[in-house]
Amino acid sequence: MRLSQKLFVTLRDDPADAEIPSHKLLLRAGYIRRIGSGVYAYLPLMWRVLQKISQIVREEMNATGAEECLLPQLQPAELWKESGRWDTYTKAEGIMFSLIDRREQQLGLGPTHEEVITTIGRDMIRSYRQLPVHLYQIQTKFRDEIRPRFGLMRGREFIMKDGYSFHTDEESLKKTYQDMYKAYSNMLRRCGLAFRAVEADSGAIGGSGSTEFMVLADAGEDEVLYTQDGKYAANVEKAVSLPADAEPSNFKTCEKVPTAGTETIEKLCDYLKCSPTQVVKNVLYQTVYDQGLTVLVLVNIRGDQEINEVKLQNELTKLAPQFHAKTVISLTVPNQEAIASWATKSLPLGYIAPDLSDDYIATREQLHPKFIRLIDQTAVELKQFVTGANESGFHLVGSNWQEQFKLPELVVDIRKAKPGDRSVHDPSQTLETARGIEAGHIFQLGTKYSLAMGATYTNEQGEEKPLVMGCYGVGVSRLAQSAVEQSYDGDGIIWPVAIAPYHAIISIPNIKDTQQVEIAEKIYTELNKVGIETLLDDRNERAGVKFKDADLIGIPYRIVTGRSITHGKVEVVTRATRESQEIAIEDLVDTLESWISQRDVTT
Repeated sequence: MRLSQKLFVTLRDDPADAEIPSHKLLLRAGYIRRIGSGVYAYLPLMWRVLQKISQIVREEMNATGAEECLLPQLQPAELWKESGRWDTYTKAEGIMFSLIDRREQQLGLGPTHEEVITTIGRDMIRSYRQLPVHLYQIQTKFRDEIRPRFGLMRGREFIMKDGYSFHTDEESLKKTYQDMYKAYSNMLRRCGLAFRAVEADSGAIGGSGSTEFMVLADAGEDEVLYTQDGKYAANVEKAVSLPADAEPSNFKTCEKVPTAGTETIEKLCDYLKCSPTQVVKNVLYQTVYDQGLTVLVLVNIRGDQEINEVKLQNELTKLAPQFHAKTVISLTVPNQEAIASWATKSLPLGYIAPDLSDDYIATREQLHPKFIRLIDQTAVELKQFVTGANESGFHLVGSNWQEQFKLPELVVDIRKAKPGDRSVHDPSQTLETARGIEAGHIFQLGTKYSLAMGATYTNEQGEEKPLVMGCYGVGVSRLAQSAVEQSYDGDGIIWPVAIAPYHAIISIPNIKDTQQVEIAEKIYTELNKVGIETLLDDRNERAGVKFKDADLIGIPYRIVTGRSITHGKVEVVTRATRESQEIAIEDLVDTLESWISQRDVTT
């Protein structure tokens, strides 16, 4: 392609609304153009990148025996109500674009396709002889992000590969899950990316287990905790660890002591001259279930630990059936206004004890009359601990479970693992931290959707059984921007060869020099003929402008038909290393073919 014939506009300055390097560079280099909040046009250079990534994805998916299809983006609300996720996606998470058509029917723009694929399985799969089945698609998805940001990283419209599998049992599902683990690893390696596969929380998708594939980058929105031995890695939302040992208590008897002005753990410990590991912290939450019931939650945790709200929400979701609900639609630490809406009297905030009375909760419709009481394992083990006294300005010191306070029945792991903690699999290993961009996520869904939507098959004994399902997603457009976030410098993008829009760019320093133009045209034809995708910068611009643009757009090899052509050579600059060398024109094709084959990572 000749650059003079392309829609090619670059910017010298960073756009004001771009926050991270990859977003700035993709806009400046003319890969994308913002159309609206979280909505971008993929311009020709970016479309070539996306096509290359999509092709790698297709090849790896097809190699596993999966079949490509295309599912509808418009989805009837009835399907989502069957699965119980309509309220979760339109109210709790609020990420689904929902609309009403002219027949007054509710529809959603697909943020994901579990309901659609389960409907297909329910309608078409009858017998175990048809299983396993694995379908995938590459398609635009829509999510109404409350705060679209970072360009393609968190947009409201994006390209995704999502796949779904149906099985007779967990064993079959786990085989496909391992196939996908390998396929996803291959995809990212072939795209030339450094990544880490980590244990993850399944979130609103659900299921028994999931793995995220994180592209490592400083601007990643996710924190990954891992051990140096390579045997453990998890998203911080899912991570587990061994906390530091609690220090022995300084208090030998139980006493109520005045502690005015110590509403925080730091102030309390400073005042009492004790360790936060000797404190039971009591945190109040307010949750709303999908049928509209508000439930108040009191969490006990060791004073030096933080609550992992994802883990907490998962525990509260497990309790949903006892409230005739399916899911949690909100979880918040209540502010004064929220407390006033249900409290019968003033709460001793900052001084709450584990036995805060249910009498604080008003009697009214859609408000559960008792606290749900959860205790983290770190608090269970404490003896002669410090905690609130349910009276402002006072704490109890030297308290014990089953003496001063009844131990809550629901003992859970809801603490947030953090860097420096000991690893569960090997306490000699400590957790380290890295930032990552979630590029892929695979799930073992099990029977969550098939049970909810009545998708069954008949087994060998003639019994009707629910289909066992898996789900596998890769953000194609996010992966493209992740590659930029992982590899750039002060002059622009550095694309991995495998997904670069072009392999090489020929820069003609002086288009009025007929010899420079003739040699450039000859090289351009020869390279494209052998499959080395090449741009020809034949614009009437200064050489410096062309070189800057070549660096900005990140083409792996720049060929310059400058002064060296008088000696039968051209200058070749490798974008990734900035290494420059002169190569004989007759050797150029073979040299570039060799370089590209070495750097074009394959499985």
